[in-house]
Amino acid sequence: MTTNTWPATLEERIDRLESLDAIRQLAGKYSLSLDMRDMDAHVNLFAPDIRVGKEKVGRAHFKAWQDSTLRDQFTGTSHHLGQHIIEFVDADHATGVVYSKNEHECGPEWVIMQMLYWDDYERIDGQWYFRRRLPCYWYATDLNKPPIGDMKMRWPGREPYWGTFHDLFPSWREFWAQRPDKDSLPEVAAPAPLEQFLKTIRRGTPAPRIRVR
Repeated sequence: MTTNTWPATLEERIDRLESLDAIRQLAGKYSLSLDMRDMDAHVNLFAPDIRVGKEKVGRAHFKAWQDSTLRDQFTGTSHHLGQHIIEFVDADHATGVVYSKNEHECGPEWVIMQMLYWDDYERIDGQWYFRRRLPCYWYATDLNKPPIGDMKMRWPGREPYWGTFHDLFPSWREFWAQRPDKDSLPEVAAPAPLEQFLKTIRRGTPAPRIRVR
């Protein structure tokens, strides 16, 4: 089943609307369960065979990894969701991008962060899950220290490093690489096909290597 034929019937169109809402709920449940440290509720939002690193598979391994990350790095967190774009591959698979503005208590520092998640969703036995979440960071810095300049990921006690906020989108580098000719109008590409806005804007760019700790 492809986006060229789905949704075709009224039932399929209703299913699409219900799936959109379920996926948006999924993102909201992710933030709440993470911030409240309900690790069981959190990992159950992911597919049962979720990959953890290169070799481990399953929610138990994911729970152990998340527990270590949240216990050792932060006293508390709060994730505030922004715009959420969702596009379907077929009736049971979708991709999405959701913005997140986060706050973290890190000992004596209050670290604010701007990021986005590139998501893959899958419906298994009638339930929508995360198949993969790719976190892409713009900045992380103490509330009183604006992240001006390069190396915007500035966690306390660590050397600053690059985030990956723009790495999935070739347009960012292209925009700054060349200024358009002011004496002529620029060309405008055709609009992206239905359900392919995200695919078009990413243009096959491979996933970057993400530093999450």
